[in-house]
Amino acid sequence: MKKITIPASSDQLDHVLDFVNQGLNELDCPKKTQLQIDIAVEEIFVNIAHYSYETMQGDTTISIEPLSDHSGLLLTFEDSGKPYNPLEQSDPDITLSASEREIGGLGIFMVKKTMDNLSYLYENGNNILTIKKSW
Repeated sequence: MKKITIPASSDQLDHVLDFVNQGLNELDCPKKTQLQIDIAVEEIFVNIAHYSYETMQGDTTISIEPLSDHSGLLLTFEDSGKPYNPLEQSDPDITLSASEREIGGLGIFMVKKTMDNLSYLYENGNNILTIKKSW
């Protein structure tokens, strides 16, 4: 397992993506899957950076764990910000035009649609969001 702890700030996104992509390259992740994972990482990390800590500063720990047969990975985001389960948010009605839809929710919706599994846990004062992607 590889792990990085980084300030939960959107200006750290490039560092997060570099860390994740290095891990994906080591696992021989296909490029198409890597692009899907990059979008998911960006959506999740930016949401943590913008909403988790409100006015205070905090960190996010991101870990990459290969599946036992190396055919995919588990990617976990952990922060000690305010409790929030993004999986409880209703999916946006994508049949409506952009002007008719409520603002928000499209990013996590895309993550749900492109990843194989998402899980959320609030434990010991930490939000723990795990995504699974196979290739």
